[in-house]
Amino acid sequence: MASLIGLSIAFLVLALVAYIFGARGIAGLSMEIAKWLVVIFVILAIISFFF
Repeated sequence: MASLIGLSIAFLVLALVAYIFGARGIAGLSMEIAKWLVVIFVILAIISFFF
């Protein structure tokens, strides 16, 4: 599960760099991917906590 957090941080950094250089489409897509990776991580963490 630690790789999900690493991937979400990588996509977050990619989104910030793309936003700085003006590629707003790539920045938006990268933020969406990062958001979903964090959501998946949280869901899996909750599931693994209970089971």
